Amino acid sequence: MSQSMLITLSVDLGPRSYPILIGSGLLSQPMILEPYLKHRDVLVVTNDTVGPIYLAPLRSLLSKSQVSSFSLPDGERHKTMAAVNAVRDALVAGRYGRDGVVVALGGGVVGDIAGFAAAIYQRGVDFLQVPTTLLAQVDSAVGGKTGVNHPGGKNLIGAFHQPLCVLADTDTLQTLPDRELSAGLAEVLKYGLITDVAFFDWIEAHTQSLLQRDPAALRHVIRRSCELKAEIVAQDEREQGRRALLNLGHTFGHAIELHAGYGEWLHGEAVAAGTCMAAAFSQRLGLIDKATVERIRRLYSRLNLPVDPPPVDPGKFLAAMGMDKKVVAGQIRLVLLDRIGAGRITADYAPHDLADFLREQFVR
Repeated sequence: MSQSMLITLSVDLGPRSYPILIGSGLLSQPMILEPYLKHRDVLVVTNDTVGPIYLAPLRSLLSKSQVSSFSLPDGERHKTMAAVNAVRDALVAGRYGRDGVVVALGGGVVGDIAGFAAAIYQRGVDFLQVPTTLLAQVDSAVGGKTGVNHPGGKNLIGAFHQPLCVLADTDTLQTLPDRELSAGLAEVLKYGLITDVAFFDWIEAHTQSLLQRDPAALRHVIRRSCELKAEIVAQDEREQGRRALLNLGHTFGHAIELHAGYGEWLHGEAVAAGTCMAAAFSQRLGLIDKATVERIRRLYSRLNLPVDPPPVDPGKFLAAMGMDKKVVAGQIRLVLLDRIGAGRITADYAPHDLADFLREQFVR
C-alpha cells in the first residue's frame, strides 16, 4: 500500500499523544508497528471469533518481538472482571515485565478488557489497539477509556489508559456481520448529531454505500469520526467537560443494555434507540422540533437499527440511568440536542419531566 493511501491522524495529549493509522491492508504491511513495539515482549489479546482470522497476519507484523496470545470468549456478556483477571494471569504466567506490551486484536469488548488489564498490571504497561469492528475503529479504540461491566451498570469499573497506537485496517470490516456493521454506524452518526451537521447530511446521502461496505465510504466515515473524537479527547481527556458529548444516547442506551441483558442488544443498537430517546426528550424540553426527531429516527431505521427501547419498567429504567457516570449530586446529566450538529450536556430539566417522559416511552 502506498503511503498516500495511509491516513495518519493524531490524538494530541502531550507525552501521551499517539497516532491513529487508517487504511486498507495494514495487517500486511511489514514493520508498520515496529516503531511502537521496538522488539518488546508482546501479549496479543483477542477472541475466539477474530483470532482464527486475523491473529496470524498480526503475528507476521510482530516478527521481531517475542509474541504470545490469549483468546477470550466472544461477546459483551464476557466483559467482566473475570476476563480481566484471566488476561492478568496470562501476563503473570508469561513473566511479562513493565516493558511488555498488550496488543488488543478485536472489537470494543476485547479492547476494553485488554486495555484495563494493561492499565492495572504492574501499575500500568503499554498497550496497542488493533480494532477489527467499525464501532471500535470509530469510537472505543480511540480515547483511552478501558473497563468492564458490573451487574449494577455498564462500564462501571475501569481506567483511562491511552494506547501507543491505533491501527485500523479497513479490510477487517469485510468479514464483519451486517448487524455489527450497523451497530458501528450508530456511533458514526453520533458524531454528526453532536458536532457536524455536514457529516450527518453526508451519511444521510450515502446510507446505501455504507451498508454495501463501499471502501471509500467506510474510509471517509472512519477518518471523520476519528478526527472529531481526537479533537474532543485532546480538549478533555478524562471527561470532565466537553468529552461527555460523546455519550449522546448512552445514558439511555446503557440502561437498555442492562435490562435487555448484555449482548442481547449490541452496544450500537442500544445507542441508536437511546439517541432516539434523547432526541425525543430534547423535543419535550422545546430544544428541537418533531420533524428533527423524525429525521433522526428515519436515518437510524435506514441503517437497520432499532429506534425504540424494549419494554422495561419505567422506574427500574430510571434507577439504571441513575448509575450513569455523568450523574452529579444525584442529578442525571444528559446529552441532548439543540439541533442536528449541536449537542449539549445538561441537567437543566425538572426530575419529574424525565420520569414522565419514561412512562410515556414504556407505557403505550
